[in-house]
Amino acid sequence: MQNFIDLFGRVLIRVVGWGSPVTTVLRYLFPLLAIAILVRCGISLLGFRKEPEVWGHIAFEDGSRLPVTHWENTIGRTRRNDIQMNFENIYKQHAVLTRYDDGSWTIGDVGGRGGIAVNGETITGLTEIGYGDLIDLNGLEVTLVPITDEEAEYVESCRTDPKYIVSPAMTLILMTIFQVFTVIQLLIGCDSAYWRSICFCFPVVTGFMWLLFFFNKAMRRSGFEVETIAFFLCTMGLAVIASVEPDELLKTVISMVIGVILFMVIGFCMRELDTAKKLRYIAAAAGPVMLLAVLAFGTTVYGAKCWIYIGSYSIQPSELAKISFVFAGASTLDRLMTKRNLFLFIVYSGICCILLALCNDFGSAAVFFMAFLVIAYLRSGDFATLSLICAGTGFAGFMAVKLRPHVTARFATWRHVWEDPSDSGFQQTQALMCIAAGGLFGLGAGNGQLKHIFAADSDIVFATVCEEWGLIIGVVCVLCIVCIALFAVRSASLCRSSFYAISACAAMTILIFQMTLNVFGTIDFLPFTGVTFPFLSNGGSSMMGTWGLLAFVKAADTRQNASFATTVPTHAKKRYAA
Repeated sequence: MQNFIDLFGRVLIRVVGWGSPVTTVLRYLFPLLAIAILVRCGISLLGFRKEPEVWGHIAFEDGSRLPVTHWENTIGRTRRNDIQMNFENIYKQHAVLTRYDDGSWTIGDVGGRGGIAVNGETITGLTEIGYGDLIDLNGLEVTLVPITDEEAEYVESCRTDPKYIVSPAMTLILMTIFQVFTVIQLLIGCDSAYWRSICFCFPVVTGFMWLLFFFNKAMRRSGFEVETIAFFLCTMGLAVIASVEPDELLKTVISMVIGVILFMVIGFCMRELDTAKKLRYIAAAAGPVMLLAVLAFGTTVYGAKCWIYIGSYSIQPSELAKISFVFAGASTLDRLMTKRNLFLFIVYSGICCILLALCNDFGSAAVFFMAFLVIAYLRSGDFATLSLICAGTGFAGFMAVKLRPHVTARFATWRHVWEDPSDSGFQQTQALMCIAAGGLFGLGAGNGQLKHIFAADSDIVFATVCEEWGLIIGVVCVLCIVCIALFAVRSASLCRSSFYAISACAAMTILIFQMTLNVFGTIDFLPFTGVTFPFLSNGGSSMMGTWGLLAFVKAADTRQNASFATTVPTHAKKRYAA
């Protein structure tokens, strides 16, 4: 391995010797490659047309049928329901029909109003049913029937529309070329003392990327777009670190490897819904415990107690607590419909936000609160409750601004950075000037001045990317997060369970809100919070936590044979085993 690295380094050093002509060519090819990678991933993520998974039918007395296309289905009179029955004796939301991992079914009423009988017996709560059972919905008699063999064969043979298929292997080849170009530019522009580290770390990332890809292929899974985007952002993050803090390259790569392992573990835990529901309680308990540990043993840095130091190593538990928060917020539809109040989750979220506030980590508290709003809305749809919560939180935020000096200083600087460019507005004014200096194609790796400014590789990493690699690359990094977020929203309506839909939307809310705070805080559109840019900012805890959150998006991907985190349907296992 070491001989390969030395050979790889000697070849690149020979290329480096060509100097300026290589830099000029790469500066223009580099953004074109980045755009090509994003477009190819975007077409696959946003352009697919998926046939619904049909798990059974609701049969009426006249012989007509309605398909059951989710594991969790609301039955009611309005269009908001998964199974619409437009009859006067049916409530707006009448019942919840649920399928489980083992193929069994239950039905339950919504809100305890009754109006459901199974085989002539009135039911209360959730009741197990089977194919052929007579279900009376307030006078309307229906039957649950299985799909036919022909229908099963059709569903199992469905694939993404051919015109939207984009070869993930070809995209990875482009990604590999992109990473090689990154290394060449870094060797040209960075201190030669770090060439060996650069020539070791980037091939490790490339090798790990291909290893994960072949693992997916071995599981007969073809979707690799989400991971490709994540590796693209990780590559750019490593490029920034190589310029600003090259001594931390190896630590970042190790954190990325741990993050990918966490991504795989969470993905496998989400394959079975029953397993995910059990882990939810363990994860929910772990969140406050991690935040309490920060409060008890954390170190205060620049006004916020975020870090726990163990020797020369540090960890930011709030980044990992985000995974616990998403797990705690997700819930299945049968529980949401039979127990609609949000009291326990509101209390849980309040505890997390209060602990973060006590640590003076108001940036993370804002991220948690945004995730809470999305989860609360998806769980209840109650705007009145959310309005009251927002009003109370707004008052708490106002008091924090008044009572916490470092928070007050940041809000006082907001939109006034040019009034004191040498002190309170120093970071942002320097960032704005460096973004302008970089132009569309950047000054080149290692040629920027922002690397001499504090937090150039974390809090203002967007500006560093724009200065050295160009505004085009900076915008592509932003669009990468937006692309995954749009995919999560689009996949939510196709999820088998609300558990997957809520967790994916909550995870992407955290990632896109962090990205928004980081970018808009850097350019002074929003108050400067010091929140990290997902995958891009330097920070081991942030890297691991971000990969962990990405697993929820992967679990929500129900495209045919796309996600390792999605099990093969029960009626399809025999076919694929052959």
